[in-house]
Amino acid sequence: MKILFFSNNPHKIVEVKKLLSSMKIDILTLDEIGRQIVVEETGANYLENALLKAKNASQLTGMPVLADDSGIEVDAIPDELGVFSARFGGLGLSDEEKNTLLLKKLEGIPIEKRTARFVSLVVFYNLDGKYYSFKGYLEGIIAENSKGQHGFGYDPIFYLPNLKCTVAHLSQNDKNDISHRSIAFRKFKDWYLNVFTKES
Repeated sequence: MKILFFSNNPHKIVEVKKLLSSMKIDILTLDEIGRQIVVEETGANYLENALLKAKNASQLTGMPVLADDSGIEVDAIPDELGVFSARFGGLGLSDEEKNTLLLKKLEGIPIEKRTARFVSLVVFYNLDGKYYSFKGYLEGIIAENSKGQHGFGYDPIFYLPNLKCTVAHLSQNDKNDISHRSIAFRKFKDWYLNVFTKES
């Protein structure tokens, strides 16, 4: 089976291809099928945004589609991130600029009140119009400064107390063991192998 993973983020594509590499399906990207599709994320929550992307891409390509919407939620500023994480501070800001802005907003807030979580919601949209969703979380704390050279997005300021490092300190394999995205995609993988393939 061929499934399109709808994303224009090269970092996400690498992560997801690795996460699903053991499955006997072909995970294709927009570049690989020679398509350019942009879907405006106008949804009020992760599910609505992921479904918008998956449904539009499926209707335009005639393929079953996987799409995700993800974000970071910071308890000290609950309404500023979440589904708006990619647009935090305005369009066109680099990852580093977003991180700097977030750290500035949290200046003076004690570490125990800097709790946060990464959220990923994955939608699988099938050709029959049915869709299925899977959600993953990673809990942590917003660090007081940026640390680590790996990862992307908010990884350098997302501190993991149990591991005593930021996500940006982790190798790709270690990140894939615990990340919000890996949890959501593993749920999809388990469902696909144990439920979907037996019902199809």
